Amino acid sequence: MTAEPTIKNISQEDLDPICRELSAGDPSIRRAYEQYGSPPLWAREPSFATLIHIILEQQVSLASAKAAYEKLLETVDEITPENILALSDGEMKAAYFSRQKAVYARELSKAVVERHLVIEELGTLPDEEVRTALTQVKGIGRWTSDIFLLMCLLRPDVMPVGDIALHQAWKELRGLETRPTSAEFPSVAERWRPYRSVAARLLWHFYLSERGRS
Repeated sequence: MTAEPTIKNISQEDLDPICRELSAGDPSIRRAYEQYGSPPLWAREPSFATLIHIILEQQVSLASAKAAYEKLLETVDEITPENILALSDGEMKAAYFSRQKAVYARELSKAVVERHLVIEELGTLPDEEVRTALTQVKGIGRWTSDIFLLMCLLRPDVMPVGDIALHQAWKELRGLETRPTSAEFPSVAERWRPYRSVAARLLWHFYLSERGRS
C-alpha cells in the first residue's frame, strides 16, 4: 500500500474497513484485529489544553499524566496560556509537573500568547508543516507532534516515533526476542502506508487489551 490515502481525516466509521484492508496484507495486524476488533478512535480536541496533556504524557504512564492533568484542572479554572503563566513554581510542582515539564508548559504558553504558534491554524497545514510549527516550541518533539497529528487532527498516515507501547506490541505480535528500536520501527511501519495511523491504533489497542486496560 503506497498510494496516497483517499481519506484526509480518519473517523470512527473508517477504522473497521481500513483495519480489514491492513489485515489482508499483514498476518500480525490480522491477528490483533481478529483478537480484539477495531480500535477506538481516541480523538482529542486540537487545543492548547490537549497539548499540555500530551506534554504531561511524555515518557510517563498515561495514569501519571492523567493525575497531573486533573490536578492542574483543580488548580486553575481553565487551562489557558495565561493561567499557566500565572502559576508559581510551587503551584506547578503541586500539580505534579516536573521542573522540566513546567518549563515546557510555560514555553508553549509563551508561544501561543505571542502567536508564534497558532493552534487553530494547524488543521489547515500538511503533516510536515504541523510538525515544523510544533517542534519550534521547546519541549515539543517528534513524538508529541505525531500524537497531535494522529489524535487531534486525525491524520491518516502518522506513526509516532519512539512510542514504546507500539514497539512492544509489535514484539509480542511477531514473537520477537527484543522489541524494535526507535530507529528501526519506522522501517517496519512502511508496510502500513497510507494508513499508518490506523495501524498505530490497532497496535495500541492490542497492547492495552492484552493488559486488561482500556
